Amino acid sequence: MKKLTRNFPKTRARRLRKNLAIRNLVAETNLDISKLIQPLFVSDSIKDTEEIISMPGQYRFSKEMLKFEIEQLLKLGLSTVALFPHLQKVKKNNEGSEAINPDNFLCNVIKDVKIEFPELVVIADIALDPYTSSGHDGILKGGYIDNDLTLDALSEMSINLADVGTDILAPSDMMDGRIGVIRDRLEEKEYKDVILISYAVKYASNYYGPFRDAVGSTNDNGISKDSYQMDYRNIKEAHKEVQLDIEEGADIVMVKPALSNLDIINSISKSYDVPVFSYQVSGEYSMLKYGIDKKLFDSNVIPETLMSIFRAGSNSILTYFAKLMAENK
Repeated sequence: MKKLTRNFPKTRARRLRKNLAIRNLVAETNLDISKLIQPLFVSDSIKDTEEIISMPGQYRFSKEMLKFEIEQLLKLGLSTVALFPHLQKVKKNNEGSEAINPDNFLCNVIKDVKIEFPELVVIADIALDPYTSSGHDGILKGGYIDNDLTLDALSEMSINLADVGTDILAPSDMMDGRIGVIRDRLEEKEYKDVILISYAVKYASNYYGPFRDAVGSTNDNGISKDSYQMDYRNIKEAHKEVQLDIEEGADIVMVKPALSNLDIINSISKSYDVPVFSYQVSGEYSMLKYGIDKKLFDSNVIPETLMSIFRAGSNSILTYFAKLMAENK
């Protein structure tokens, strides 16, 4: 294991022990339902549910239907969800300013959800892509994503989400220094127990297309995300990103996408003494789902692929198959 410099209070080991659901998430064991996290999309412009065409079997939920879905997930034994907003275009601009509105749609959703389901562990992404008119994770300036300007917005967004009871914040933007800036703001505001999952290894992948469709963040301005998301040719860079984020105060690190990066999951899990999560992303989900629907292979491919991710060293997995696995446990 690599020795890391840890400075109290940025690093608090007790954050990962504060309740059973979180202890289950980071436990060093193999596949069980408590280690699966269901991503959910909530929309401010629908009254019921709406299937996501590029992700068959996955839906955008209205605020009320989201609560019904969460109730079903809890009954099935799933204790953790990751929430992603789908917003009307009128709420988007280049700066993603709606993200720092403390009364925005997602903040109100999470506030209500935590009141109704206090036992639920809620993860919220920290990134601007659902809020920007460009579809980028940061603020576009002069044809380039401005790293430091984006950090200001991300730290404000983080405090807003902590204010409404979000259990875990998950910076997924890949801006340099964002973990340290967010951790400092959380400490300043006395949110010492809020957990940070860093998307430390988020490759610039072709597997993200259906997700961008689901949240309405499709990038059609011709400016690539390659300047801030990682180059999938690199392994050493993944270790650099993980070490930096741990030293800045991350409690958990994430590898994304999962299936195409099993070697990275394995290498990171063996090299660092923090939990490693992975995200079986939208393109991986759709690829498998279409194959099952077309009877190219059996649905047993789902637990097989999940087991390969756990076997590689992932402690928990964000997967759109979580509900299906729980229904068939």
